[in-house]
Amino acid sequence: MGIQRVLDRIQAACLRARRSPSEVRLVAVTKGHTLEEIRERVLAFGNFPLGESRIQEALPKMELLQGIEWHFIGPLQRNKARFAVSFDLIHSVDSLPLAQMLARKALQVGKIQPVLVEVNLSLELQKHGFLQQELAEAVAQMREMEGLEVRGLMTIAPYTSQPQTVRPVFAQLSSLTDDLGLKERSMGMSGDFEVAVEEGATLVRVGTALFEPD
Repeated sequence: MGIQRVLDRIQAACLRARRSPSEVRLVAVTKGHTLEEIRERVLAFGNFPLGESRIQEALPKMELLQGIEWHFIGPLQRNKARFAVSFDLIHSVDSLPLAQMLARKALQVGKIQPVLVEVNLSLELQKHGFLQQELAEAVAQMREMEGLEVRGLMTIAPYTSQPQTVRPVFAQLSSLTDDLGLKERSMGMSGDFEVAVEEGATLVRVGTALFEPD
């Protein structure tokens, strides 16, 4: 599909939802791709935030691609927190112990770490994240942690070949974000990002669609 086609589809979804395209940022998911591919397929079109889900793969890329906004989007173990605070935004804070560790490591490097809180709205056992009934208390505790800045929520919708079926998940995340007085809604991937945009996504995490042959 390519990045220009993805951007066009984001813009069209914004128009359908009567939103400004400036409200939505594309996070280009670059895991598994070489620096050459990233430069050719993403950075040649603009300075987009890049999303990685494996610390060991991301760190060398971060060294070699300076001046880029880096987002960590995958499951994160506490023993990797000292590396994770190198990222500009962490999308996947899924427990209070992880939040506490990130806050501590951020302070050690003199940083306030921006984070998103992951929410499991699909109730799938393999998914990470807080349950809806746990969320308000968890966010309240994280907001008290020196070293963290809670910017919003993230969710991963169930995989489906019919993106419209996950619209309620995205609508629910938007509502929860508003209820908590937060701004960022990280939701939507290659198969469902248009529905996510229609329901209020501010960050969409797209990888596969960017690197498909034109």
